[in-house]
Amino acid sequence: MADSTSSSTDSSSSSSSSLRDLTHSALQLIHWREPKKSTMAFGLSLLVLVSVATLSVISVVSYLMLACLCVTITFRVYKSVIQAVQKSEEGHPFRSLLEKDISVSSESVRQLADQFLIHLNWFSSQTRRLLLVQDLVDSLKLAAAMWVMTYVGAVFNGVTILILADIIFFTTPLIYQKKKTQIDRQIELVRSRLEETLQKLQDHLPGAVKRTKAE
Repeated sequence: MADSTSSSTDSSSSSSSSLRDLTHSALQLIHWREPKKSTMAFGLSLLVLVSVATLSVISVVSYLMLACLCVTITFRVYKSVIQAVQKSEEGHPFRSLLEKDISVSSESVRQLADQFLIHLNWFSSQTRRLLLVQDLVDSLKLAAAMWVMTYVGAVFNGVTILILADIIFFTTPLIYQKKKTQIDRQIELVRSRLEETLQKLQDHLPGAVKRTKAE
């Protein structure tokens, strides 16, 4: 019984550690801590999205798999020829990768499911609050955002938005690091003006709405 509890604890801690490592690696890529890896990730993701925009998903997946197979098969044949000429016994060139454990533990799946459930419950709660106008100002913000999104949707399709998001995702932290002071100043200015506008809007709301908001 003790051994079972100990193994469960070890599995949970290792799963948590792997999730933390994954998050840390993603942040490292976003903040360009390792420029070569960030450049590779940015270029590959942008290439895939642009390919999806011009070709079908099936074609993109097929081309990616063919490219990967061309590289791995060529390298395998090359290493086999070198080993035959040199009469060495190095074995399979991808042995370390083949022996690496890439299985997903049930504990990792449970942790991801728990995190997803937390976000799903938060999203459901916020959606109900906004759609049923619990807070008039917040609901008006949502209405304004959705109105803007109708124009965005008329100009861009889903893949184009993903391409723009990918570019923003990788370039924004880099630009922020170089222009941190100026950007913080502008953000604070916009925030103060927005709060001032919202305060004026609340001052013009009917008394009943104000009382509801205060409650």
